[in-house]
Amino acid sequence: MNLFKHARMPLIVAPMFLVSSPELVIASAHAGLVGGLPAPNARSVEMLDTWMANIHHALAPERLPWVFNMFVHSTYDRFDQELALVKRYQPSVVSTALGSPTRVIDAVNHYGGWVFADVITIEMAKKSVAAGVDGLILVTQGAGGHTGSLHPLAFLAEVREFWDGPLGIAGCVSRGDDVAAMLMAGVDFVVSGTRFIAATESLASPEYVSMMASATSADIVESKAVSGVSANWMTASLTAAGIDPHGIRPPGAINLSDNRADKAWKNLWSAGQGVGVVKGPQSCADIAGDMALEFAGALKKGLTMHDQWS
Repeated sequence: MNLFKHARMPLIVAPMFLVSSPELVIASAHAGLVGGLPAPNARSVEMLDTWMANIHHALAPERLPWVFNMFVHSTYDRFDQELALVKRYQPSVVSTALGSPTRVIDAVNHYGGWVFADVITIEMAKKSVAAGVDGLILVTQGAGGHTGSLHPLAFLAEVREFWDGPLGIAGCVSRGDDVAAMLMAGVDFVVSGTRFIAATESLASPEYVSMMASATSADIVESKAVSGVSANWMTASLTAAGIDPHGIRPPGAINLSDNRADKAWKNLWSAGQGVGVVKGPQSCADIAGDMALEFAGALKKGLTMHDQWS
C-alpha cells in the first residue's frame, strides 16, 4: 500500500481517545510509522484546528501520511465542523467509528484521501463495503478502548471471502512479532494502540502509565459501564472511580454529543489485553525501534520455517 511506502513496517499507531496527541502523530511519522489522531481529544473545534494545522505543517513537506479518526454517529454534534477541517487539512486517511462512513466518503475521496471504517462485526464490514469505503479495520477481541468480540483469525477469514481491498486489524498487536503474524495471516496492515499509550509524546498521565506497567491481561475488563458501548478498561481504574466494572450503564440510545476530552471520565483508563508488554514510559521512536527489531526477528524466523516446512 502506498500509505506505508515510507514506513519501516505497515503499522498505524491507533487514534486513542484521551491519549493520542499531535506530538504523538508527528513522532510516529518521523519514526517510520503512521500516526492517528481522534477528533474528540481536542476540547474544542478551535483546538482541533490548531492541532490539525500543526500536524499538516510538520508532515506535508515530506508527504508523510497520517490518520484522522472521527465519529460519524448521528448524535455527534461536531461532525459538520470536523468535516470542514478534514477538507482543509486533507489527512491521508479518515477512519470512521460508531456510524456509517457514507457521511465522509465523497469529501475525502474528492481530495484523494482514503476512508477506512472501523468494524467489529461481519455485518458492519459488509455494510461498510457496500457504502464504498477504501479499507476496513477489523477491531477484534482484546482491543483497548471500544472493542470487538470476534477472534482475529476467524474475523479475518470471513471478511476476506467478500473483501480483497486494504484490510487492517486491531487488537493485541503489541509486538513486532504480532505485526508479522497478522501479515502472514492475510492483513495488509495493523493498528497498534496499547503499547503507544506509554509513549512520552502521548497525553497519558504518569499515573496512567504506571498502572499499565504493573498490569497484565488479567487486569483488563470489558465493560459497558462507562459509555454504554463495550470497551476494555483497566479494572483498577474503574474501581478507583467507584464504577462497578460489571455494571451496565442505564439503557438508552447511544449519545456521543458529550464524548469529548473535557469530561470527568477522562481519568478512566483504557488498555488492551496486550498491556503486559508495557514496562514503563518510552519515546515513540524507541517503541518503534524495539518493534522494528522484533518484526525483523519474526521475519527471519519465518524464513527459517519456510525452509523447514516447504
